[in-house]
Amino acid sequence: MSSRTETTKKNEKIVDLKIRPLSDRVIIRPEEPVERSAGGIYLPDTAKEKPARGKVIAVGAGRLVEKTGERLPLAIKVGDQVLYGKYSGSEVKVNGIEYTIVKEQEILGVLE
Repeated sequence: MSSRTETTKKNEKIVDLKIRPLSDRVIIRPEEPVERSAGGIYLPDTAKEKPARGKVIAVGAGRLVEKTGERLPLAIKVGDQVLYGKYSGSEVKVNGIEYTIVKEQEILGVLE
């Protein structure tokens, strides 16, 4: 299974993302943190909570079973909205956009 490229609008220009996650890894674009509290107060960057949900941008080929040599496909697919651990994965920045790369095991659930 190959990764897909995503075209997004960021500051009125089109950005083409070409990242191919390996094995059972998943690339997630985190949702933007909330800028206001429930009471309508604007929050500074230091007070914003790190998002723990986002959209799956690309998925790897699957986990390799060492005994048989076959790949197990991932249950997650491109476009899924997922919840993941707050401190899971590795954060990377590509073309000025932040992404989080996590293993499938670190994904807690899929939002439907």
